[in-house]
Amino acid sequence: MSSKYPAREEAVRGRFARISPSLDERERRLFAANEAMSFGFGGLEAVQRATGLAKSTIQRGKAELAELDRLVPTARVRRPGGGRKLVETADPGIVPALRSMLESATRGDPESPLLWSSKSASQLAVSLNAAGHRIKKDTVLRLLHAEGFTLQAPRKTLEGADHPDRDAQFELINETVKRFQENGQPTISVDTKKKELVGEYKNGGREWHSKGEGPEVLTYDFPNGVPKAVPYGVYDMARNTGWVSVGVSGDTAEFAVATIGRWWKEMGKAAYPDATDLMITADGGGSNGYRVRLWRLMLQKFANESGLTITVAHLPPGTSKWNKIEHKMFSFISMNWRGRPLVSYEAIVQLIGRTRTTKGLEIRCELDNGEYVKGRKVTDEELAAIDIEYDRIHGAWNYTIYHSRADK
Repeated sequence: MSSKYPAREEAVRGRFARISPSLDERERRLFAANEAMSFGFGGLEAVQRATGLAKSTIQRGKAELAELDRLVPTARVRRPGGGRKLVETADPGIVPALRSMLESATRGDPESPLLWSSKSASQLAVSLNAAGHRIKKDTVLRLLHAEGFTLQAPRKTLEGADHPDRDAQFELINETVKRFQENGQPTISVDTKKKELVGEYKNGGREWHSKGEGPEVLTYDFPNGVPKAVPYGVYDMARNTGWVSVGVSGDTAEFAVATIGRWWKEMGKAAYPDATDLMITADGGGSNGYRVRLWRLMLQKFANESGLTITVAHLPPGTSKWNKIEHKMFSFISMNWRGRPLVSYEAIVQLIGRTRTTKGLEIRCELDNGEYVKGRKVTDEELAAIDIEYDRIHGAWNYTIYHSRADK
């Protein structure tokens, strides 16, 4: 509708444009109401066109002007409790939903307190809206920062990216872990930590000492015939506890499963007295690799001894950094002993066992003096005797081993 007083309306537009940036909400509506009242008939529509304010806002200003003499001066623009609430206050379930979506997509240097996600803020916003949570990309970014995530430049984030089943495998692992934990069954992440030289050798990192009194170590740290420590760890994902066996011989599948057995005997059985199943997440290679026959044979033996049905899910090749034990346990062990020569097996055991975090991580550690010989062969007959069921989704990575009353 055209204005009957275009010049007057244009004048209102100019005055409002000049002073609007310095006005708060209440002052804007009072200004608009005053201009509308001075217009007379048709003033509400004219001022609405000139300022862009809603008619209801201008009418509210008129009501406030009418009672101006009775208004108590106040610095508050909105009434108490007014204004838009934070999305996490209005929707308490949105942060847990975001964490759940990030769980299977989190990346990062295991020894860094910062994390980042392989899903963009836009993708996360789409996923959250599809799940019934109303949120925009900018709000997702704010929540990511609040949860400790950060935007970082690319750095080795494409490991395993060439495998078509990589993302599906991570989603499968995530869903299986959640199902086991909801049913009160133990879920563990296992791996071998980097082998360490035992003796007066340089260990990466620094710690505080009096000036000039730092530890002195040998010049060369690549000698032959020097004892090495082989730490193999078990991390309980639900309880934030761990077990580490420090081996003195080979990093073999027999040693790996022996460590899982010691964890179950010393920690797991007491923590899960009613457990019937155990889920293990492990790397795709190494002593617990999905191609290692001895790994499956030893798991069969452990299943028979413990009475547990064992479900195994391997991480896709080239994605070892994403293993939970790397982020949740090994990284803190490395930070705890950084800058200290690992002078003996006893020192290594003590340093691992004393590792703590603000989130309550506790680790038990023992020396394993057993002799685990490399190169042990598993015959076709032994392999065929394993009571194993391969998952329909990438069975090489996902399988279940059932126990029997007698060793097979």
